[in-house]
Amino acid sequence: MREAGNSGFQVVIDYVWGRPAEAFLAAATRKEFAVITSETRFVQVGESAGPTILLPAAVMRSTALTILGTAGIPPHNILVDALQQVMAHAASGELRVETERVRLTDIENAWQRDQQGRRLVITP
Repeated sequence: MREAGNSGFQVVIDYVWGRPAEAFLAAATRKEFAVITSETRFVQVGESAGPTILLPAAVMRSTALTILGTAGIPPHNILVDALQQVMAHAASGELRVETERVRLTDIENAWQRDQQGRRLVITP
């Protein structure tokens, strides 16, 4: 939470659930009254640390939190077909990702800027 600073986390992708998720949610719970300036989207992907958590009501009352799931993983043949379609669109030029190359030493400044739909490509 210290690393998130005053702005908090915008997105957390949780692959483990269980006790680690409980620890994160407990740390994100504000004990004092504060104006919440940003929402955290907690995307639940896996459950390698456990299939359930205890979710205190205080977490929901004291944080702007949205908990989302990934709706499971589709069968292998559907994933392969989807990947082939994406690659075909990329090869034909229909799918393009706007990028900006940024040196690792400049990443802090770049991260703070509005990327306007571009993805950062970090270089040494």
